[in-house]
Amino acid sequence: MTGADERRAPDRPPIVTDEAARAHLAKPEVALLVAGPLAIGVALLALSGNGELAPQLLLDPGAFVRFGLPVARVVHDLGAAVTVGLLILAAGVLPGRGTPDRSASSVQQAAVRWAARGAALWLTGAIAVLVLTTANSIGAPLTTPGMAEQVLYYATTIDLGQYLATSTILIAVTLTLTVLARRVTTVGVASVLALASLLPVALSGHAAGADDHRNAVNSLAVHLVAVCIWAGGLVGLTLLRTRLRGQLAASVRRYSVLAVWCWGAAGFSGVVNATLRLSEPIDLVSSGYGRLVLLKIAALVVLGAAGFLQRRSAIPHLDGPRGRAAFVRIAVGEVVLMSATFGLSVALSRSAPPVPEEPVSDGRHALLGFPYPPPVTVRRYFTSFEPDWLFLAVAVTAAALYVGGVVRLRRRGDHWPVGRTIAWLVGCALLAWFSAGGPNLYGSVQFSTHMLLHMGLMMYVPLPLVLGAPVLLALRTLRGRDDGSRGPREWVLWLVHSRFARVIARPAVAGALFAGSLVAFYYTGWFEYSLFEHPGHLLMQVHFLLSGFLFFWVLVGVDPGPNRASYPARLVTLLATMAFHAFFGVALMSSSEPLAIRWWSALGNSETQMLADQAVAGSIAWGAGEIPVVLAALVVAVQWARDDERRARRVDRQSDRDGGAELARYNERLRALADRDRR
Repeated sequence: MTGADERRAPDRPPIVTDEAARAHLAKPEVALLVAGPLAIGVALLALSGNGELAPQLLLDPGAFVRFGLPVARVVHDLGAAVTVGLLILAAGVLPGRGTPDRSASSVQQAAVRWAARGAALWLTGAIAVLVLTTANSIGAPLTTPGMAEQVLYYATTIDLGQYLATSTILIAVTLTLTVLARRVTTVGVASVLALASLLPVALSGHAAGADDHRNAVNSLAVHLVAVCIWAGGLVGLTLLRTRLRGQLAASVRRYSVLAVWCWGAAGFSGVVNATLRLSEPIDLVSSGYGRLVLLKIAALVVLGAAGFLQRRSAIPHLDGPRGRAAFVRIAVGEVVLMSATFGLSVALSRSAPPVPEEPVSDGRHALLGFPYPPPVTVRRYFTSFEPDWLFLAVAVTAAALYVGGVVRLRRRGDHWPVGRTIAWLVGCALLAWFSAGGPNLYGSVQFSTHMLLHMGLMMYVPLPLVLGAPVLLALRTLRGRDDGSRGPREWVLWLVHSRFARVIARPAVAGALFAGSLVAFYYTGWFEYSLFEHPGHLLMQVHFLLSGFLFFWVLVGVDPGPNRASYPARLVTLLATMAFHAFFGVALMSSSEPLAIRWWSALGNSETQMLADQAVAGSIAWGAGEIPVVLAALVVAVQWARDDERRARRVDRQSDRDGGAELARYNERLRALADRDRR
């Protein structure tokens, strides 16, 4: 064996010589082929049991559309799960090649090829869902003349059509990137894009139009992401088991950790969504929707028990034939059960919940998604509770993970400053309050309280989080990989040292993103869009948090990363940001035209009230925005002084070692310069 074959030898799986074992391990593919029809059958059976497949529109689109839409939905969801799960496996679970160019190993390439097939199926299902949803919405068969124009109009004008079209475009890009992927970095980018393709889907179905639609949509998005990673990853391990052989145990252990997180996220998001759709416990048995929820709960419990059984009986013995056989049996059972759960999910998305989604009498309630709150007071602002469960869960999880990392360091005898832990917990507490307290409740009711929410997410939350040095803690606690693959630690290192990080970590770029966001958000249609539509609101929250974290990370962070700018450059950036905030606040205070006038008018405010509240918002942007900037400037000054002290101590130690040789060389240069001047 020479040349290319010799180079590929270390990456080739061992040859299987036991024909009986090979035949035994080939059986799961048959079960995987049955999973798709099973999911479709469960969806159709559940829908017919609820009467959802009977014509309920004045204009009936026909049996093909009624039956075809849930089938297309199942195909869409199964394709999404296979694509997402296999890309995640290839990017962070499966063993790698370990070459300097980070090219994918043979098993990673096999996973990517399966992911490409899944993406093709996903794209086909997405197109079918868009076309059939259009026909179902207008109540016309697909053979109706001008249907193509109707689909184009639906996809570009109607909200639901726009979300489905956006998802379809993202899926097409994911498919293209997956087909072209040869390096692990490209696979990682494709994984992120695949996850992003799931998010518009959360805006369809009953959740998007429900009361408290923010939590309904967020919980559905979390549920979709968790289930796709969980189910798709298990399918991928089952398909690739013969290629992994001796590395199957390590891969399954890594996936098992991921599956536990997905199980928890799916359970939490399912509970949140169900509580919004069910008015009382009796609805679980008295309504078709509630019975479907019970079936999903039962499936989740059984899947959790199967995962526990895997960890106890199969994973410790995966290196032997009995362990591999046990893994295959349990994994195939889980995949089949997950497929049935996909069918139940489709049925739930097309079933009417017990809580009726009827227009409320108060138009302000309909806009906000919750009853219009009483007038804001200091007491109500600090004691109100209107949670955004997604960000509240993120805050609690981030705090728990950080504390767990610190405990791990302490147990192995390493020191971690208490001040960093306090700073991180303060940041998490602030995030929890801004996402569940008065700022979240009144942020859509008054411009001034919205500005407080903006300043909190962009400036008050990120600063203590940055001072907690989360990247440094992660690098010190996460275990590295020795098989050439990229785990969480390797991906963190890649991210902070990537070309992208080197560009955005420049003070000028971070400052422009931070300060320019004010203009880009408030003086474009983004502000009004974020008030009327949840995607804009969610994008606003994520952007404010990330841009604020990046800004303070560049200026006061102690985490590893690209080369930091000089301390004078950091102070200049902070002063420029402070000046820009003042300019922005004055511009708002002196403006004679209300921003987002359609929203405030819909809430019953007059133009005089809008301008007065906008002036208050401008003063908040000016005053409240300067406090964290001043604190950051003080931190920079302290870091600068400590850095000078460290340099002075290094110089003193060096002088003690060499007898002041550097000072002697410096004095000699001065004498030489003086002698040259005298000549």
